[in-house]
Amino acid sequence: MEKYISKNEKDTIDFAENFAKTLKQGDIIVLTGELGSGKTKFVEGVLKNFHLENEISSPTFTIVNEYTNGITNIYHFDVYRLADTDEFYEMGGDEYFSNGICLIEWGEMIEDILPKPYTKISFKKSTDNPDYRELEITKIE
Repeated sequence: MEKYISKNEKDTIDFAENFAKTLKQGDIIVLTGELGSGKTKFVEGVLKNFHLENEISSPTFTIVNEYTNGITNIYHFDVYRLADTDEFYEMGGDEYFSNGICLIEWGEMIEDILPKPYTKISFKKSTDNPDYRELEITKIE
């Protein structure tokens, strides 16, 4: 497990952009944390690495947004509104796993059906500074 302290939104974006340099097709990243903790900013940073940062929109009502730069497919899920894992299967969510990089906000809700290995990043707001976030990065084997 690794930890990273982000001091502001730009820090989170920069960290994610660097993190994204190691990503490849089939990688699954689970993003957990309360509302406003930086999950979507992290996705923005990943997209920035692939020159897609101007494309980002929240998938809250569509469940998944698809991005491509012509080389890499990135799937940005927000599974907060799903009733259960069956609903994820019904929408064909599992078919995305091997076709690109999957970034799953609120992914803890479907962790029991995710293929391993995947990376889980937990975002926690600081109690001392409202701009600080602690990111805990864990590889799940």
